Amino acid sequence: MCLKGTTLSLCVCAGKRNFTILFWVFLVKGLEYVIVHQRWIVCLFLLPLSVIFDVYYYVRAWLIFKMCSAPKLHDQRVRDIQRQVREWRKDGSKTYMCTGRPGWLTVSLRVGKYKKTHKNIMINMMDILEVDTEKQVVRVEPLANMGQVTALLNSIGWTLPVVPELDDLTVGTLSSMITERHRPRPRSSPHVCRTSVYSLFLFQDEFSVTQEENSDLFHAVPWSCGTLGFLVAAEIKIVPAKSWVKLHYEPVRGLENICKRFAEASENKQNTFVEGLQYTLDTAVIMTGTMTDHAEPDKINRIGLHFQPWFFKHVESHLKGDRTGVEYIPLRQYYHRHTRSIFWELQDIIPFGNNPVFRWLFGWMVPPKISLLKLTQGETIRKLYEQHHVVQDMLIPMKHMQEAITRFHQDINVYPLWLCPFRLPPGRGMVHPKGQEEELYVDIGAYGEPRVKHFEAKASMRQLEKFVRDVHGFQMLYADVYMEREEFWEMFDGQLYHRLRNELGCKEAFPEVYDKICKSARH
Repeated sequence: MCLKGTTLSLCVCAGKRNFTILFWVFLVKGLEYVIVHQRWIVCLFLLPLSVIFDVYYYVRAWLIFKMCSAPKLHDQRVRDIQRQVREWRKDGSKTYMCTGRPGWLTVSLRVGKYKKTHKNIMINMMDILEVDTEKQVVRVEPLANMGQVTALLNSIGWTLPVVPELDDLTVGTLSSMITERHRPRPRSSPHVCRTSVYSLFLFQDEFSVTQEENSDLFHAVPWSCGTLGFLVAAEIKIVPAKSWVKLHYEPVRGLENICKRFAEASENKQNTFVEGLQYTLDTAVIMTGTMTDHAEPDKINRIGLHFQPWFFKHVESHLKGDRTGVEYIPLRQYYHRHTRSIFWELQDIIPFGNNPVFRWLFGWMVPPKISLLKLTQGETIRKLYEQHHVVQDMLIPMKHMQEAITRFHQDINVYPLWLCPFRLPPGRGMVHPKGQEEELYVDIGAYGEPRVKHFEAKASMRQLEKFVRDVHGFQMLYADVYMEREEFWEMFDGQLYHRLRNELGCKEAFPEVYDKICKSARH
């Protein structure tokens, strides 16, 4: 009898345990399914959090700037970096150093595992330090972002000549990962800060880095991804702001015509802004714009209002209607025209996000912060994105534009494609034209789900990377890079970079840029 009772008790316990296991599996797998296949449900929680983040940082930046406390705080923060580096030396300099900013806070979809093994140096620098209208520069800390900078500058009648379209891109990322220092006239580009002075921290000293002072370092910092020192401030050129951008839309059909018209528009010195959105292999809309203080009232389009259609959908309406058009867009709204829809990535996350009802009711909360999306994605969705999603920008010489778009179509077939002119000056840093003269490039951006059959991320991207190397193009380093080390340094000029790493002692302090960003390297 006791044996039967014991058996019954064991059965009950086993049943409870099995139920608990089944419930746990259902809960975890169900949550995983929702996160992967119904991402918009997660976004319903992230949208209000994103608004709170934005309001907090905007108010904080405004108060600190108005109280003129940023320069004093900056000096304190530099001293704190000095203290942390001294501690690293005292401990024997056993590991490389890196910034202590969590990987999920960055805009890049790449997850850098090196943060777990390197010495994290906390660099809490996110303020605008000074606006000097006589020198026409703004001095900012590395974590100040584009939304913060343009909001402040526009409020006092100034702006950056060229502004990255996403609000959350930081000055540090743009200066040390992807930047261009000389530009004969502003163009639309997400990768440009006209930086005239870097303040770079190397071990115990803070260097002022300009074309005249520490010139080699000035040319080596761009694309170095924080492997030559810690950026603590940067001076960026500013220009007087005008109220409007007069934007002309031109639908173009036929790949040869698209490439021809885009090159002509990019060479035309009367155009302040040039951009192309390509919707299929043979259809695109090319946009050209100029800044102006006067607008025709019946042609004003405030694209930044929360209930307005996403910009890339608005542009597509000109293609579908086969009509040209001219509009006047508020300057700052134009600069951040792709923020609300994260270019066109948000359509995959919130499929109904461009629905008029959703825009009117909830559009004021869009977009969710990319950092919060990364924080909640989990390993499953990260691997899913890695294998079934492309986020890439390739710089291609304009003369190879048609061939490049054809290769993008064959290898990944992602649309829309983002087309942006990029004037690359001669130089001795990691990125420069093959010859000794300035050359016009096109930045081809592909963001979305590949439509080619049997897409395999590594094989397909290595194939595309090889083409880019063959035409002397460059891959943007925020994205997933699959090249081997020899291939990487075939694409990029490492002569000055490696020499400075040796001379400044960076080899013992920071990883090589390849080891920091490439998937083939050990993290």
